[in-house]
Amino acid sequence: MKHINEQQYDALVIGAGIAGGEAALNLANTGYKVLLVEKELSVGGKMILLSKVFPTLDCAACITTPKVSEISRHPNIKVLTGSEVRNIQKTKEDDFKVNVLQKPRYVHIEDCTACQLCEKACPVSVKDQFQFGLIGRKAAFIPFSICNPKAAAIDIENCTLCGACERACPTHCIDFTMEPVEMELQIKTIVIATGFNLFDPKRMPRYGFGEFKNVITAQQMERELAPTRPYNTILRPGDGKVPDRIAYVLCVGSRDASVGNPVCSQICCMYSIKQAQLLMGALPMADVTIYYINIRSFGKGFEEFYQQAKGMGVNFVKGKIGRITEKEGGDLILRYEDINEGKVMEAEHDMVILSTGVLPNKDASQLFETEKLQLDQFSFIGQADPYGSPSKTNIEGVFVAGTAIGPMDIPDSILSAGAASSEAISFLIQHV
Repeated sequence: MKHINEQQYDALVIGAGIAGGEAALNLANTGYKVLLVEKELSVGGKMILLSKVFPTLDCAACITTPKVSEISRHPNIKVLTGSEVRNIQKTKEDDFKVNVLQKPRYVHIEDCTACQLCEKACPVSVKDQFQFGLIGRKAAFIPFSICNPKAAAIDIENCTLCGACERACPTHCIDFTMEPVEMELQIKTIVIATGFNLFDPKRMPRYGFGEFKNVITAQQMERELAPTRPYNTILRPGDGKVPDRIAYVLCVGSRDASVGNPVCSQICCMYSIKQAQLLMGALPMADVTIYYINIRSFGKGFEEFYQQAKGMGVNFVKGKIGRITEKEGGDLILRYEDINEGKVMEAEHDMVILSTGVLPNKDASQLFETEKLQLDQFSFIGQADPYGSPSKTNIEGVFVAGTAIGPMDIPDSILSAGAASSEAISFLIQHV
């Protein structure tokens, strides 16, 4: 392992999603030197993998990629992908001593032309995590088509070290001798933008996720709808059939104390309605039904978006799903309580999409050694002054942005990032 000591930056931003990227740009545009650390192989977070955004139906990638490009090219921003902050110590001088581990990519990014010849040569296939397991990828791979940096990586855990990719590479940028790099950094202020985790529907076995192939998550459907999608059309995974009767089950892992998450995730109603509208456009003959507890269309234009989906023919059923069973051939029977009718009913669909909720990402709470980062009652990062300074944490000089605070949509995440970067800039001005 290589060690690099005593690099200095004005600000550290942990997480390069839409909130972290926005905060880093604001700090960098003010003239501060920023280190942006991202654990994944690409900048952009979850937003860069979306199809469109609600309620405007603007292209998510069209919004995200210019921002990502600006981040990667900014002279005041140093981006570390495939890297993790390991621990943070606050010093007596009110600075922070930060330990960062950069994992080897086994590819020299500056020499890679993204020609994909290494992918073609690689004999190993595994599930593609960026397509949520819908298709496979090679052990030598480019994460996805609009990733940044646009360069290959080697999945060393699944690599057989056969050398086929190395021989096929025209620029000889693959290097299996690369080692992890441990960095000791001096930082003046920190913005935490570690985002959220998605609920794992396997924790609710009555829905059959992982057992029934035609029960998928909304994130998998998002990839089927995206321009960089794995298939040329909407297909159900079980047999490759184009679905005719599609069901959405809302509040999977949200508003449910039995699975430890009583919080409303705020985005599930609207992203499901968005997908339903996109499905009506992609499959005009398909029937789309949304099973819901309550529709929470609280934002600007959200209620109009909901009514628009009704007008397009999306069927809304107020009822809680009790159980999903599978018929021979892969079709699915949903047993549910129809609240308006006061009856237990059953309906048949050939594809079911589970709208999974938002869970806190607790990683950041384990990073601080000298002071404990406080969490709120739902395990999101706590706000020291939620009304006066919503981005402040209990540790002076540490700020929080985006869904690390709690569930929120993209515009609110960007606003939160603006607040966090403004507070960080004020802190830097006061302590220089």
